Amino acid sequence: MALFVSTYVNKIDRKGRVSVPATFRAALGSPTQQSLVLYPSFTLPAIEGCGIEFLEQLAESTSTSFDLFSTEQDDINTLIFSSSHQLAWDPEGRIILPEEVIAHANITEFAAFVGKGRTFQVWEPEALKAHTAEARARALKNRPQIALKPQTRAPQGPEDK
Repeated sequence: MALFVSTYVNKIDRKGRVSVPATFRAALGSPTQQSLVLYPSFTLPAIEGCGIEFLEQLAESTSTSFDLFSTEQDDINTLIFSSSHQLAWDPEGRIILPEEVIAHANITEFAAFVGKGRTFQVWEPEALKAHTAEARARALKNRPQIALKPQTRAPQGPEDK
């Protein structure tokens, strides 16, 4: 699975279209799939974005992590799945951001696409600057440690069988 990396700020045109960064479109999969999923973040003034495969994995995780019909499962399903929009981009790589998610993130003229590894976010650029400064301050104070998992190696040839 390709990763979403970097930050791109793109202008929203007068018809409400914004270009999805080419590297993000490439990470979303084959040209025949040409779609992405967006939903309002339930923890930040931003839009969460992913491919349909990630959303399917999230659905599987919620069905095995919570009791069926539990309040927690219902909350996640309501906040993510019922608020999601599956969007296709046009031949120029543009999408129209749904009004619901634009309002949630207070996006007007520009949208900042922010890589988050297996997912991405869309922010109003000034709000992103403030969020990034807060995240940097927390990281400097808390010094989070990441334990890298060993990479699994795909078989290369007959000697690996």
